Amino acid sequence: MFGHLPGGGAAAPPRDAVVGKLNAEGIGAGVHYPAPVHLTPAFGHLGHGRGDFPHAEQAADRMLSLPLFPQITAAQQERVVDALAAALL
Repeated sequence: MFGHLPGGGAAAPPRDAVVGKLNAEGIGAGVHYPAPVHLTPAFGHLGHGRGDFPHAEQAADRMLSLPLFPQITAAQQERVVDALAAALL
């Protein structure tokens, strides 16, 4: 599952700090797509750079992955949510 840290007027802590706090609590959070597609080597030949697609770049900078699997229990889900809420403070 992918999550997106709050934007707009809300000042969210840096994504890597949130992931670090979740990991410290034993929550397997991570970053699966650290760069937007236009900044990956596979699309380098198109000549795009940082700033060409600011919305995609902002999303990539804020996106994180949270645990999601068929056997996740309600208690595990609540633990993830509680840990995420604490990490965002």
